[in-house]
Amino acid sequence: MAFIEVTDLTKTYGASLDALHQVSFTVEKGEWIAVMGPSGSGKSTLLNVLGGLDAASTGRVVLDGQEILCLSANELARFRAEKIGFVFQQFHLVPYLTALENVMLAQYFHSLADEREAAEALGRVGLGDRLQHLPSQLSGGEQQRVCVARALINQPNLILADEPTGNLDEVNETLVMGLLTELHRAGHTLVLVTHDPEIGRMAERRIELHHGRLTEVSAFPAHEEELIDDLLKAVWHAQEDTAHSVLEPDALPEFARNRATFLLMAQEGLVRLEDTALSFAPRGQARAQHVIRRHRLSERLFYETFGLDKDLLDEHAGKIEHSLSPEVTQKICTFLHHPETCPHGSPIPRGACCGKA
Repeated sequence: MAFIEVTDLTKTYGASLDALHQVSFTVEKGEWIAVMGPSGSGKSTLLNVLGGLDAASTGRVVLDGQEILCLSANELARFRAEKIGFVFQQFHLVPYLTALENVMLAQYFHSLADEREAAEALGRVGLGDRLQHLPSQLSGGEQQRVCVARALINQPNLILADEPTGNLDEVNETLVMGLLTELHRAGHTLVLVTHDPEIGRMAERRIELHHGRLTEVSAFPAHEEELIDDLLKAVWHAQEDTAHSVLEPDALPEFARNRATFLLMAQEGLVRLEDTALSFAPRGQARAQHVIRRHRLSERLFYETFGLDKDLLDEHAGKIEHSLSPEVTQKICTFLHHPETCPHGSPIPRGACCGKA
């Protein structure tokens, strides 16, 4: 049985306006799902129904074996407190309570407030020194991290996040998405509403809504691996240009455009990303070496075999390189007699065939 089963879910406002229309999908335990679509497509409505904050007009929602649409108001409140953690774009913190008290309030509705546990939860999100601060004394990113701590305090099975980075700057967006990534790796099921394709890329699957109708359920797009390869190339080039193995992310133009993908790469052990330091992890170094090798060999192939102008080499190499397996790359290298540089003079990383030669 799936952890979440949504069947023919419809939410109608007024006489005929369907915010959701016969939506059906499943979510497995521990999965990360991104709910995407344009404004007004029904994303937030879907999240509110999943969390029991809004009632569907027709259909079924089964969460962890419980059909939530059949629960009374009191039963639903208890179910939410025990099973679900919410992270919203608007922080919904009580303004006259401290960060610590806001987290303890969530404990109170669940069972008993525990100041030590609440302090530990804030410590895990990097706010151990902000326990007694009021929301007005915290930055937007810090307030959102209080919300993450509040969502986690009762150890929920499901995290529902509605545009959790919508009001944050780039630095705090990276921090919050890093926290959500850690939650997913710890086994939490995560359903996240976002309009940002960079954030959506971090999920395992994407649910696309348009005018309340589900139009697509898909895994990572096919070009995702190509994008990662291109970003690995960008890091390699930056290291060559600066002669430094550790870079400042903000100095890399590709980082600003692909923050979420870099977080994904860090999660997969391709890069190390810490505050103002970006570098290759061993696995990423090896993959980047292969990517650079096949690209520069492709340039050499077009230059020597077809006499292509140097200004056109990068573009043409980029069109074919992603289709080159290590075996084909090795054959190209052997055919070209193991060149040491590309036509622009940049070094070509050595391969196993070069050692034999």
